[in-house]
Amino acid sequence: MAWPTKPSGTMQIERRSEPYCTDAMKKRWTERVLPMYATRLGALMPILHDVQHAYRHVPHQAQLEVAQFLGISPAEVLDTVSFYDEFTVEQRGVVTIGVCHSIACEQCGCGSKALLERASDRLGIVPGETTDDGRFTLIAMDCLGSCDTAPVALFNETLHENLDVAALDRLIDEACRAEPAHAAGHGGHH
Repeated sequence: MAWPTKPSGTMQIERRSEPYCTDAMKKRWTERVLPMYATRLGALMPILHDVQHAYRHVPHQAQLEVAQFLGISPAEVLDTVSFYDEFTVEQRGVVTIGVCHSIACEQCGCGSKALLERASDRLGIVPGETTDDGRFTLIAMDCLGSCDTAPVALFNETLHENLDVAALDRLIDEACRAEPAHAAGHGGHH
């Protein structure tokens, strides 16, 4: 059996004319984030969170810009982005719904499987997809660290605990009624 390979070494990175890491971001990182860490590498996670929050993804160009800003290798940035569920290189919806599907969340209450199925049915997408209008992305997350209040889900950065299908429906309804927030970088969707 042959393993498929990607031409990573010769791959071209899509670039836009304006940088993702703006002067204002770099100033904020220099003044507020870097002083909190003993090394510049230590600041990588909060900086990536800032980029993810600003653009709803961490594009490859932004990864190169972060690496240059921190003076680290682009591979260290890519390793971090590709390891953690909260980061993505594909733009997510205005509202990202992350349903925990750990063992605790599956065994407690209605279970994460029922929540994922309900969200999928309501939104017309499967985990890993974004709605055609770019409003919602649904993801299954490995663990949200709230096993004592399982099942749980994140709506963007807000944790909702002790969920059942009715509570999930209410949360989706609230998100549907909310005005679509304008987010930097909102453009195409996947």
